[in-house]
Amino acid sequence: MATTDYAPAPPRVPGPARSLRDWVAPPVLRDRAAGWIGPLLVTLLAGFLRFDRLGQPKAVVFDETYYAKDALSLLKFGWEHNTAKDADKLLIADPHANIWADGPAFVAHPPFGKWMIAIGEQLFGATPFGWRFMPALAGTLSVLILCRVARRMTGSTMLGCAAGLLLAVDGLAFVTSRAALLDVFVMFWILAGFGFLVLDRDRSRRLLAAKVEGGDVAPLGPYVPHLWRIAAGVCLGLGLGTKWTAVFYIAAFGLMVLAWDFGARRAAGVRSPLAGALVLDAIPAFFQLVVLGVVTYLATWWGWIFKPGGWGRGQVSSNVLLRPFEALPDLWKYHHDMLDFHNGLEAKHPYQSWPWDWPVLRRPVAFYYTEPNSCGASRCSREILGIGTPALWWGAIAALVAVAVLWIVRRDWRAGAILLGYAAGWLTWFPSAFRHRTMFLFYATPMIPFMCLAIVLAFGYLMGPSPGPAPMRSPKDAAALVPSPRRLLGAAALGAFVLVVLVDFAYLYPVLAAKVIPYDSWHARIWFDSWI
Repeated sequence: MATTDYAPAPPRVPGPARSLRDWVAPPVLRDRAAGWIGPLLVTLLAGFLRFDRLGQPKAVVFDETYYAKDALSLLKFGWEHNTAKDADKLLIADPHANIWADGPAFVAHPPFGKWMIAIGEQLFGATPFGWRFMPALAGTLSVLILCRVARRMTGSTMLGCAAGLLLAVDGLAFVTSRAALLDVFVMFWILAGFGFLVLDRDRSRRLLAAKVEGGDVAPLGPYVPHLWRIAAGVCLGLGLGTKWTAVFYIAAFGLMVLAWDFGARRAAGVRSPLAGALVLDAIPAFFQLVVLGVVTYLATWWGWIFKPGGWGRGQVSSNVLLRPFEALPDLWKYHHDMLDFHNGLEAKHPYQSWPWDWPVLRRPVAFYYTEPNSCGASRCSREILGIGTPALWWGAIAALVAVAVLWIVRRDWRAGAILLGYAAGWLTWFPSAFRHRTMFLFYATPMIPFMCLAIVLAFGYLMGPSPGPAPMRSPKDAAALVPSPRRLLGAAALGAFVLVVLVDFAYLYPVLAAKVIPYDSWHARIWFDSWI
């Protein structure tokens, strides 16, 4: 943990003037007001971008045809129900239309993401604004979380705000926040879980150092409660209840916290740090992250478990307390069928892409495209193109390489955490790609916050450490606080990069937000044939 603005990781050996607590858990920033005002301003911008014209287009966009209706059926039945063939048109014409066909529907994803969409439909009706409300809210709050997480990791309010701003103006994060799809919820819960783990790392290291300084010199070191991991386990379980891909983050973050615990005990001078981490930290962490995550996941199926009639749901007991136990065999079979569906999903799709295509944005997804006659030109276009902001994504490639070098050379825990979070959302798709499973660029949505973290960490190293606050007894002391040329150059480079990303996003905005523009203007924004 950096102690001051732009500071790299602390040296590997404690300085003579530092207490054990400062060495194991350096203090976080004290600028609490700026630490909230800056992120909240960035979040307001993100919210404006996401909620402005949220009900447009007044249409069912891409996979909203599944999730908007599934969410509505959860409200009505507690489980997903079959719908009529013309249900999309009926809903757009009348939010209160009867769209239901006979029987339950088989679905390939757990229910929690659809329950979240259902909140918006309950509040605002079965309208485009209603089913897009919760994705927009989750996308907006993700920006606030990232600002705070990046600030804590880098020790810089400015870098924290920069990370949030980058997420706010990423095209793919923007588009998935304005459509009733599941991936933005996966991003939100994964990021929230990661944030709680970073918070727990700081807290537990302070407690560990305090206990060691207090005389606890047991071979394994003292026991330290990791309370924030309980919140992380719930968040990761809710991510798993949205899409199964969250399971890779649970596994990756489990290994990450074990490495953190070992490093903390070693830094504190514990005689057997690995044994202490395995016995005193890993076992509780398994229950907090894995067991609690699974329990949370099962709880997201409550509607299917307790309300009779769902797909594959057998005999339902009249005793409500017995229903969870009798549902387990049916739920196991349901999951087996879901797994078979995902493993056998090889249908060709015009917008499918492979994981190695995602970082370079080779094949985006056209969520929506029409050619209306309302722009004053001979030919008009209106599109929602699911694509990341190229300047950010291509810049992130270089940043991730730099972060990998930092982890190898300096063993900076922040670099390792960022790489692990990115890899859990990217490399885990490669085995499925080799089996030719159908997949799309928007599956990469949970990776975007880790790309933003990589960028700000790389720029933080470029700026170098801050001199930090010091008593100013003379002009010489005051001069020592003047930013060095390196820091000024690094800050200018960061500002220039963020500006390029902002301009890039603004240029692409019409084809991200379904604005009606002349066809030539639309075509000018389609830089490569593979984007069509």
